[in-house]
Amino acid sequence: MRQRAISKGFTLIELMVVLAIIAIIAAIAVPSYTESVRKGRRADAVREIGRLQLELERWRAENPCYGQSAVGTCPTFTAVGAYPALPDATASPYYTLTIVTASTGPSGYQITAAPRAGSAQVGDRCGTYTFTLAAGVLTKTAGSSNCGI
Repeated sequence: MRQRAISKGFTLIELMVVLAIIAIIAAIAVPSYTESVRKGRRADAVREIGRLQLELERWRAENPCYGQSAVGTCPTFTAVGAYPALPDATASPYYTLTIVTASTGPSGYQITAAPRAGSAQVGDRCGTYTFTLAAGVLTKTAGSSNCGI
């Protein structure tokens, strides 16, 4: 009587089924993970805007306008304290933040967070965040209506 050899390992069909399952899971998980990472970067940008808003309010509490002395519509004055500093590329590698005070008058400001050129946020569905304070009203806008602001 002949004894059959016991095979060890997997058949090609079993390996192909496992690879198909892995491919399906990856097709679902990778885009979801990528969107989650972008969402976290957007949250960092909004946090930086909030930090700048607080610093501008501190500045405004001690000075006659949100702008610097004799810039735009701001009168000449002796500044008290340091004007809010914008984060550099190491502190905010995915967004470029700017403060504009001339277009909103002495009692307002506009802070924008635009995706930094060459960063992974370029082409993000939310695009540029803009927070504008004019006449005591804060307006928040983004590239899409469902960006969580």
